[in-house]
Amino acid sequence: MSGEHASIRIIDGYARGDTDLAADEVWALEAHLEACRVCRDRLSASVTAQAPAVAALVGTVWSDLEPRLAGTARVPRRRRWSARLSRWMTPVMVPWLAMVVAVTLLALLLDLADTGSGEVSLVLLVAPVLPVLGVAASWSRGLDPAYELTASAPRAGLYLVLRRTASVLVVVVPALLLGGWVTGVTAAQWLLPCLAFTSTTLALGGVVGVTRAAAWLVAGWAAVVVAPTLAAGRTTFALATDGLPVWGLIFALGIGVVIARRGAYSVLGAHR
Repeated sequence: MSGEHASIRIIDGYARGDTDLAADEVWALEAHLEACRVCRDRLSASVTAQAPAVAALVGTVWSDLEPRLAGTARVPRRRRWSARLSRWMTPVMVPWLAMVVAVTLLALLLDLADTGSGEVSLVLLVAPVLPVLGVAASWSRGLDPAYELTASAPRAGLYLVLRRTASVLVVVVPALLLGGWVTGVTAAQWLLPCLAFTSTTLALGGVVGVTRAAAWLVAGWAAVVVAPTLAAGRTTFALATDGLPVWGLIFALGIGVVIARRGAYSVLGAHR
C-alpha cells in the first residue's frame, strides 16, 4: 500500500494470481478494495489486461446472472437493519449482554437493599469484569459457529474485534452509569477499571485467546479483589480513588499492546 491507494504492483500481481505476494499484502488489499472504488476500477482494468481469460469468464457469468438479479425481490428493511447490526455483533452476544445488564441491576438492587456488604458498593465491585464477559462472548470460538469465516474475512482482525468491543461497551457503560449514579459511586471509580480490564483482555487475547484471557482475568479479580473486599467489608486500594492512576496506566499499556500486536487478531488463535 502507498498513500491512500494500493500500489500498481500489488494490484497487477493480485489480478494475475501471483503466488509471491505476501499474505498480509493480499489481506490488506482485499480489505482496502471494499472501501476504495478507485482501486476496484484499477483492479478491473488490470484483470482485463493481465488475465483476459478471467475477464471473459466473469463476463460470461455476469451475463447469465444479470437477468435473474433484475427480477430478485428487494431485501426487507428489517433484514437490512439486521445485516447492519451483524457488522457490530453476533447473535450469540445478545443473551450475554442481557446477562451482563441483569447482573448490573442485581448488584444495584443489593446495594439499595443494604445486604451487609459494608461500605463496599457491589456495582463498583463487579463493574471491571462486566465488559470482559461480553467481549469474551463476541470473540469466542466455542460460541460463534462462524468463527473460521470471521477470522479469514478481509475485515477481520483488530478492526472487527474493536467494533464488537465497542458494541459491548455501548450496552454496559450506560447500565453502569445508572448504577453508579443511584449508589453515589463516581464515574471514574468504575469507568477506569472497566476500560483497563477490557484493554487487558484484548492485549492478552492476542497471545492466549480472548476467551481464555477473559476467564483468567475474571478469576484473578474474584480471588485477589472481590473475596478479600467482601471479607473485610471495606473498599480496598484497587477500588479506591487513590488507585485510579494505576488503572489509567494499565489501560494505556493494554491499548499499546493491542496496537503493537494488531495482526494477532486475524488468526484463529485469537478465538481460543
